[in-house]
Amino acid sequence: MGWYQQFVKPLPVAARRDFLRQSAALALLSSLAPSFAFAANRKYRAAVFGATGKGDYGHGLDVVFSNRENVELVAVSDADPAGRAKAAAKLKAPRAYADYRELLAKEKPDLVSVAPRQTGEHHAMTLAALRAGAHVYSEKPFTTTLAEADELLAEARKRKLKIAVAHQMRFTPPVQELKQAVVGGVIGDLLELRAWGKQDARAGGEDMMVLGTHLFDLIRLFVGDALWCTARVLQQGRDITAADARVTKDFIGPIAGEEIHATFAFAKGINATFTSRAQLREQVGAWGVELVGSKGAARINANIPTQVFLAKQMPWTAGGRPLAWEKMTSAPAENLPAAQGGFLEANGRVVDDWIAAIEQEREPACSGHNAMKAIEMAMAVYHAALTGRRVALPLAERVHPLAK
Repeated sequence: MGWYQQFVKPLPVAARRDFLRQSAALALLSSLAPSFAFAANRKYRAAVFGATGKGDYGHGLDVVFSNRENVELVAVSDADPAGRAKAAAKLKAPRAYADYRELLAKEKPDLVSVAPRQTGEHHAMTLAALRAGAHVYSEKPFTTTLAEADELLAEARKRKLKIAVAHQMRFTPPVQELKQAVVGGVIGDLLELRAWGKQDARAGGEDMMVLGTHLFDLIRLFVGDALWCTARVLQQGRDITAADARVTKDFIGPIAGEEIHATFAFAKGINATFTSRAQLREQVGAWGVELVGSKGAARINANIPTQVFLAKQMPWTAGGRPLAWEKMTSAPAENLPAAQGGFLEANGRVVDDWIAAIEQEREPACSGHNAMKAIEMAMAVYHAALTGRRVALPLAERVHPLAK
């Protein structure tokens, strides 16, 4: 038994099954509410929006409705004829459309998966789905700008619809159990968080938008909303200007910079940093978030499956200070690595919670609001870097700082 398990209530087998389907009260993870039940006689009509050549179908979002007794997939849309035919065959969709707007008008789905990896497609697709009366599950990043996110959230509120976004890691069993353990004092008082992007060929601005939004979402899970941000973003060794803005192949809005170091302040004196710098890739190893407390540390190695490690603080000795990381193993494990279908399981938890949120008239755990706040943190980095000043959050400026 790991030393940390004194801070986590053991879960019996039945409760662990419920844990995989839980969504209520993430902030109160020390107690598990009963698992939800779907509406007894409700069957949802669902559709999938893809965009072959413009983001395709990202991270298993095309198959989120497969093998669900309470969901009937009625159609798929894709403007590309070959991509549309391939998707329809794979999903066994009864009908396929070149135009998602025609699909919405004719099929009137209750649920829509906005699946393209390219973020540029998300706003128009999601807005159309909401105006047609459908709840939306969206690939991340949610939108390219805060103004787009604000419009979608306002539309959803007005129509009493629910948006969920594929930030699956906040809803994995190891992360939820770590949240419970941190609340229980496993690392003492939480003092700071350190996040590192993947720091591969996309290091800098692209890394921050594609993968950093996952990390910002995880940071907020533990410490809430940021109060302010300072940042330095470098391009070829110099501070960026708006003229450095560029667009990537997988369109995620304008980006800039090859190196990023940002600091965020939170309540109770907690600080968090985000770094993306290719030269640190080998030194840091796995991308993720480290939580540093007064009595120890925890590390979330990001990805699907997500892994969590704990380190008990050891005293300095004449021979140095040993640091031993121990994997947190008591949480229900992911059954499959991402390459073998892990995203099916990870998306499944989020979609179950999304549908439960629809029926319980509450916000999903992986909500559109949470996704917007992750994008806001990324935009704050650019605002701070471009102005050279500390930037207060929430941001008053909702347009993209690189698009002025």
